[in-house]
Amino acid sequence: MSLTGGCLCGQVRYEARGQPLNVRCCHCTLCQKAGGAPFFARAMFAAEDLTLTGETLDYPTSARVMRRSCARCGTLVFSQPNDPPARIAIALATLDDPDAIAPDMHIFTSTKLAWLKLDDGLPQYLERPPA
Repeated sequence: MSLTGGCLCGQVRYEARGQPLNVRCCHCTLCQKAGGAPFFARAMFAAEDLTLTGETLDYPTSARVMRRSCARCGTLVFSQPNDPPARIAIALATLDDPDAIAPDMHIFTSTKLAWLKLDDGLPQYLERPPA
């Protein structure tokens, strides 16, 4: 599998190869604030499976997670955990074909916005999913 995508202005481009490690919708307050949206739909890949071009601005939203946005248009493209193994999550909405892959669960629903109704039948976890 090879997925390509990029930011709104096209300055940041990426290719993700292979199968994602996981595909989730995160409802934590950090993802809500960072993306300016009710949740962050993302696919996590091993860092070595992602090729990136373009300049990003990196911002640590916690001790554990770095957010990476386009330096020109500001699109939030990546979320990168700092703990091993090296991984990078790509925002599903930035894919050239946003329907190429779909989330398989919702996480951190304890902070889900009250007006958001989840009726897609996917598993929901109040915090992190079980290991």
